[in-house]
Amino acid sequence: MSRITFQKRQKEMKRLEKQKMKAERRAQRKIAKNTEPTEGEAQPEIIGQDQEQDETLSVPSEGEQ
Repeated sequence: MSRITFQKRQKEMKRLEKQKMKAERRAQRKIAKNTEPTEGEAQPEIIGQDQEQDETLSVPSEGEQ
């Protein structure tokens, strides 16, 4: 009788381990999906940086006014 209980416990532990591994894979895919830049997302960041540099270059210094 104890053998059946032990087998059930092993089966349950294996099932829980599979659930945990599946959840980890889902989380990794979600992170990977969020970190991959798409074409539409990458361009505004670059444009924003260029605009900031242009603004600092276009400001006249005190001697030029």
